[in-house]
Amino acid sequence: MSLPARLVLEDGRVFHGRSFGAHADGGLETVAEVVFNTSHTGYQEVLTDPSYCGEAVTFAIPILGVYGVAGDLDAQSARPRAAAMICREVSRHASNYRSKETLPAYLTRHGIPGIEEIDTRTLTQHLRDHGSQLGALSNDATLTDQELAERARQAPRMEGQDLAKLVTTQAPYSWTTGFSSETAPWSDGLPEPVAEPGSAGRVVVVDFGVKYDILRHLVDHGCEVTVVPASSTLEEILAHDPQGIFLSNGPGDPAAVSYAVETVQRLVAAAPCPIYGICLGHQILCLALGAKTHHMKFGHRGSNHPVRQASSGRVLITAQNHGFAVDVASLSATPLEPSYTSLFDGCLEGVRHKSLPIESVQFHPEAGPGPHEAAEFFAQFAAAIQAAPSPSPQQAT
Repeated sequence: MSLPARLVLEDGRVFHGRSFGAHADGGLETVAEVVFNTSHTGYQEVLTDPSYCGEAVTFAIPILGVYGVAGDLDAQSARPRAAAMICREVSRHASNYRSKETLPAYLTRHGIPGIEEIDTRTLTQHLRDHGSQLGALSNDATLTDQELAERARQAPRMEGQDLAKLVTTQAPYSWTTGFSSETAPWSDGLPEPVAEPGSAGRVVVVDFGVKYDILRHLVDHGCEVTVVPASSTLEEILAHDPQGIFLSNGPGDPAAVSYAVETVQRLVAAAPCPIYGICLGHQILCLALGAKTHHMKFGHRGSNHPVRQASSGRVLITAQNHGFAVDVASLSATPLEPSYTSLFDGCLEGVRHKSLPIESVQFHPEAGPGPHEAAEFFAQFAAAIQAAPSPSPQQAT
């Protein structure tokens, strides 16, 4: 059973549909930032990506759920992190040898609401033209459109929100699993690790909302991985004696994660080892080195984003998910230089330090949007660790 439902944006635009997933039969009321994703597959990876925390994701394709949900195999975290799912149609049947349950059942089990029969083409165009907005989702017929729009306008905006603290690990842990034939069905047989386990060195991953595939790539490139909370101090990070430090992806406003910015500043000053970052980790690294960030009009979310590598002119097709970006003009006052640029809108997509083994990218090199060439970022990180001199006792304290 499902009920008629509405999505009302803060600017008053109303979209009618029907509820599914959690609260399909009543009691649905969710306020979140409404964004859109243009990927044709990978809805489970999107929903479980911690970077979508606090966001209601609109999928631009006509139907979702056809291949079901592959248990935990495709999940990028322990559970779905998106606030809600918005689509044109969701399938109640699944047909795929990896499927364990249907998409509506999966959302119900994890308490995630969904709305279908939405005109997602019009909604996507509206968000593109007017920008990402807060929206109220409800199947309560007693509430007026005006009341729902007001609830959206009164909700906290994404700017200024530290959401990393909601998705980070609460305690350090080791990660030892690389890819397998089940977690990498796109491979030809069982994927072979790039390097022997632990051969690249000890790596501390600062978890702002890390995706499992990032950890798998690091393991397969020979890293001995320890994951630590976002709030970890310099001393707590160096206590693991890292030979490399990796700043993960995550949700929210990077400027609001001020404690991490300060820690990264101290890490760079100590220069103990190579430091690499992805997504939110990229933004925090840039802030720590003097750059500025801003909230984008509607962000980059999809799996077909071309970026140009500055050093070679080569174009990579990348997966992306970010609503904030680093101001490229602000790099002039930093020791950073651009390494990748978006061919869609000129947005900064990567930086490298002019003299230290420090690099970061805005896109997601761990994802496989068809091409996999962006995964070379992990090989570069492993090579930087092996090329770095061993820290002196003074650096390690």
